[in-house]
Amino acid sequence: MSVTLSQVTDALEHFAPLPLQEDWDNAGLQVGLTEGEDVSGALLCLDVTEQVVDEAVRRGCNLVVSHHPLLFRGLKRLTQGDPVGRAVMSAVRHNVAVVSMHTNLDNAPGGVNWMMARRLGLMGCRPFGPQRHAADVVGAAGVVGRLEQPMAARDFVDKVKRAFGVECALCNELLGRPVENVALCGGAGDFLLPDALAQGADAFVTGEMHYHQYFGYEQALQICVIGHYQSEQYTIQLLQEMLASRLPELKTCVAETNTNPIKYL
Repeated sequence: MSVTLSQVTDALEHFAPLPLQEDWDNAGLQVGLTEGEDVSGALLCLDVTEQVVDEAVRRGCNLVVSHHPLLFRGLKRLTQGDPVGRAVMSAVRHNVAVVSMHTNLDNAPGGVNWMMARRLGLMGCRPFGPQRHAADVVGAAGVVGRLEQPMAARDFVDKVKRAFGVECALCNELLGRPVENVALCGGAGDFLLPDALAQGADAFVTGEMHYHQYFGYEQALQICVIGHYQSEQYTIQLLQEMLASRLPELKTCVAETNTNPIKYL
């Protein structure tokens, strides 16, 4: 049974409607087949690069579904000297569509931050932070929940490292009291620090933060920064679950290409 591109985008946007995205974002269809064209398979990834498009072609997929948009801003030219331009030209050349679910998936109930909460085994989770609305769906930029048992700050940091498979985390000074309530935001989440504190969180886990944002939270909030890519890596699993629940007949493949541009030496 064939699945069309419009059916795939409908399934994705049913879970994470585009109006939930931030005003600066550019989620949705990036490079298009006609909406009625059949999808041979969907390659799921965080970032779209020329190598990812090549992998899609090699694995028989004419659709790439990513978390981060390939096109954030309008392109004034397409050249081989620009990595975004190369990826776009490769997608067009091979008739590969690209769809991105970015901050709409971050903000969606059950979205990226909820996946992070699942990795940590948080209970009683609820959204917090700035809200976005799409019809009868209300999204928010962060999630806060509680650990099954309070634990020392050092043990909590170790738990986070294990849950996300990271060798190190950037933290402020260790909290002198147990950590129980945990706030989360995938990607770059330092804008939520005051909201996390207002929610009564003992710890805040995110992907990246600006240097000066670490100041002023000593013994108020245990900050734990694990890397942008690392915080969102399980978004691929979330995309696969979303598509399987509504389009079980669709072939999906998890990208083998690691697109994290940061090397840890």
